[in-house]
Amino acid sequence: MARPFLLDLSLEELAQELRALGQPRYRAHQVWEWVWRHLCFDFARMTNLPLALREALAERFRLELPAVRAREADEEGTEKVLLELADGASVEAVLIPEEDRRTVCVSTQVGCPVGCAFCATGQMGFVRNLTPGEIAAQVLHFAAALREKGERVTHVVVMGMGEPLLNYEATLKALRNLNDPRGFRLGARRITISTVGVVPGILRLAQEGRQFNLAISLHAPEEGLRRRLVPLAERWPLAEVLAAADAYALATGRRVTYEYVLLGGVNDGLAQARALAQLLRGRLAHVNLLLFNPAPGLPFARPSEGQVELFRRELLAHGIDVTVRRSRGLRIQAACGQLRSRHLGAAGAPAVQGAVKNGRGGGNA
Repeated sequence: MARPFLLDLSLEELAQELRALGQPRYRAHQVWEWVWRHLCFDFARMTNLPLALREALAERFRLELPAVRAREADEEGTEKVLLELADGASVEAVLIPEEDRRTVCVSTQVGCPVGCAFCATGQMGFVRNLTPGEIAAQVLHFAAALREKGERVTHVVVMGMGEPLLNYEATLKALRNLNDPRGFRLGARRITISTVGVVPGILRLAQEGRQFNLAISLHAPEEGLRRRLVPLAERWPLAEVLAAADAYALATGRRVTYEYVLLGGVNDGLAQARALAQLLRGRLAHVNLLLFNPAPGLPFARPSEGQVELFRRELLAHGIDVTVRRSRGLRIQAACGQLRSRHLGAAGAPAVQGAVKNGRGGGNA
């Protein structure tokens, strides 16, 4: 029987495990600090623990971080890794350095069940959910590397492979562990959870009592085009998604970010900018415009810089706060799923069906 992964445990669960070994509660706090604060993943190095306990922990638990199966970096310092999990499955994580920020983008599933038309991960299909420890380990991988340079992870965005709110329990457990002031101590306001609009998950998140940032992948201001770009929109219409986002903003006081991947000639027209502004007017909202990251087999193109600027100005003219997020890691294909697809030799994505080609509509960033 495989040993359980220690990173899957909360501090309370770790204390229960150590109690079963006849250990007092403070030993759990010691182990927790070694792992989450000191980034120590070798029980033998936990020198303030009795030797017998270190040996018992090594026999009972796995603690090693996932192996790096592939790595790519660009001249700006953006680094993408393909991490191999204990069962041989692999997921991507990205480090994005920017001025005084060191942001890690993490995955929550192997593959993705949503199937967004413009996303490399969506074309892979769904394999399985990640465990809490497998999600957190992506952050700890980069945290350990940054520590060697005297730096630390400052932000985490849950925007990698998978839909986090379809793996709610594991995702939230991982984020609670990262947020725990007794360990990793990453502030809740430095954590962003991105969803394509899983309404029950958004409403549940609103009741967590934590100041996580919520980002909703919108990508189209009208129902028909959005359903063609984001198939899961068939289940939760725009009105329900926006109502859930409003509930989150009301419960937390946090502004909701709406992500909008601009696809040239599909969703980047001025009429669509005006429709998007109409949807968001009066809401505690901010729009992030992202430029499509091309990937083999995906039938979309990046819009021109001029079209992006026209779209941005149209939103501003209608009173909507907006930021254009410039793509990082374009040379290394840092959009979610691209490194895994290339490394595993995945087939190209199928063409998009129906009227998408005639329109002007997980982020792919």
